[in-house]
Amino acid sequence: MNPPEGTGPGNRDPLSRIRAALDGPLDRDEKLRLAVTILSGSAKHFTWTGIYLLEGETLILHNQVGSPTPHERIQVGRGICGLAARERRTVVVADVGSDPRYLACSLSTRSEIVVPILRDGVVLGEIDVDSDRLDAFGEADRALLESVAGLVARLL
Repeated sequence: MNPPEGTGPGNRDPLSRIRAALDGPLDRDEKLRLAVTILSGSAKHFTWTGIYLLEGETLILHNQVGSPTPHERIQVGRGICGLAARERRTVVVADVGSDPRYLACSLSTRSEIVVPILRDGVVLGEIDVDSDRLDAFGEADRALLESVAGLVARLL
């Protein structure tokens, strides 16, 4: 079995690297920025990676790696991000072009995965990853992102 795409000597075990970063001496915002940076570099098909934090009923972009997005604030229930927050579950869209809920950020985005950051069933934010490939996200991506969301939840 081949290792997941994007893994290699520089990308080995992103979960351990993120765990170490979140346990380190940096302040909360720096830890979140570092987590996004590590995640972004962990797979070639992650072309946009960001963390949104929930304030009231609005998801607010905390930080990102990738092109700027016009969607820095998203209401719960709106788009794929809002759906994941409202339903408190991971949402994977294999082809964003065929999903009318998708809020276009980039014309090159073809698929998306959004993982809520939950603590005791309460949404605190979410991790959003886009890809320029159709059907880019598999079970390994989902497992990684859900594990990272669990680590981030302890920080918030």
